[in-house]
Amino acid sequence: MTARSRAGPGDRGAVTVEAAIALCALAVVVGLVLAGFTALANQLRCTDAAREAARLLARGEPQLAAQAVEQIAPPGASLSVKTEGDSITVEVRAAPAGGPFPGLHLTANAFAVLEPGAADAPP
Repeated sequence: MTARSRAGPGDRGAVTVEAAIALCALAVVVGLVLAGFTALANQLRCTDAAREAARLLARGEPQLAAQAVEQIAPPGASLSVKTEGDSITVEVRAAPAGGPFPGLHLTANAFAVLEPGAADAPP
């Protein structure tokens, strides 16, 4: 008896259906992995922008800090600054990007101590 004769009439095309389902599942997994890497890259961009803005604000250059956030952070990111005594805390927040992670808010904080003479400059 051959393998062909053992398969019942209801089993015809089962391998094709299973392969189609596996390819769809693989496409979904690859898409989620790529979206995760994009979110991770944007988080790193927020961290870099916060660090650079804190450094520039500590030196007394608030205009350059705002420009750095615009250039480094993802589009639509906002900068907030909190000064306490001789220290400064910067927060960069990026808007949710949508896609498979619509509620994901990217936020990065950085801390710096004001340099002498920079305390007179407004943040």
